[in-house]
This record gives sequence, structure tokens and C-alpha cells, in this order.
Amino acid sequence: MLEDLLLVDLVRNGNTDAFGQIIERYQLPIAKYLYRLIGEHETAKDLTQDTFMQAFKSLGKDNGQILLKAWLYGIATNKALQYRRRKKIIAFIPFSDYLKSDPPDNNNQIEELPEKIAVHDALLKVPREQRVCMVLHFIEGFKYREIAQTLGISEDAVRMRVARGSLEFRKQYGSKGGDV
Repeated sequence: MLEDLLLVDLVRNGNTDAFGQIIERYQLPIAKYLYRLIGEHETAKDLTQDTFMQAFKSLGKDNGQILLKAWLYGIATNKALQYRRRKKIIAFIPFSDYLKSDPPDNNNQIEELPEKIAVHDALLKVPREQRVCMVLHFIEGFKYREIAQTLGISEDAVRMRVARGSLEFRKQYGSKGGDV
């Protein structure tokens, strides 16, 4: 975190190489996060680029202290929501242990497909606010405090959304005959 603060200060003082270090550190995690929210590789790449463009512009305007990771994820979340509003769709990738790796490739095992579809369908039935909190917590590893800062809500609201979303997911997934 201290290194993030130093990088932010360097960028604000005109050091563009420091912003390159921010991109190197956070580009892949942000791209994976956006992929999980949107479900489209190319769109996630575009939104990742938009996130860093906005971050660079905003760092020059704002002199307040920021928590860089939470701030970048907040921008990325807003970009995903804007995309959703424009396209009126949002698709989340099922969350489970296999999502902690890179996005799926052509070598996915066929036998995982029915489970992935069932998890995906159940997750899509969880209200959007709860899904966002669940993805940030369970997949991205954010603590409740970080999610609260990212989304501009209270920690109690985050806890409630994660708990209610988890219950709804279990209910939906269980109704498909799967075990949670």
C-alpha cells in the first residue's frame, strides 16, 4: 500500500513511468475482474483500457489520498455498469475454485460444462448488487471494507449483500438439482 501511495504521488508529479508500473501491477487483475462481470474477453479488454485511461486523467485532477486498488476496482465496476446500461445485459462467470485461474481457454474439460452452466444460470438469478459484492469478495478476494470503499456503501451493506446473495445462489443452484 505504501508503494501504491508513492506511485500515485509520482504520477501526480508528472512521472508517467510510475503510471506504467500501476498498469503492470493492476492490469491483469482488473481485466480478469471485468471478464467475470461481463463475460466477454474483448469487452473486458476494452473496459480495462478505459479504466486506466480514466484513472490517469483523474489522478491529475484529484490531490486527495486514495487507496489505489479499491479506487481502480471502483472505476472498473462503474465501467462495467455503464456497459451494462448501454447493452442492457450483464453476464457473470460462475464463481468457484476454478475461476481463480485465468479465463477459460479452448482446452476446458467437457465434463465441467454442465456444472458451469448450472452455476452460471443460478448466479444470473442473484440480484446484480449482490452478484457484484459476491464476485469482489469470493473471486477477487476483497475484504468487506475494501468492497464498501469500492462501491461507496457501508460494510454492513456489503455483508448483507454477500449473505443474501449467497443464500439466493444456493436456493437457485439447489433448485437445479445441484449441490452447494
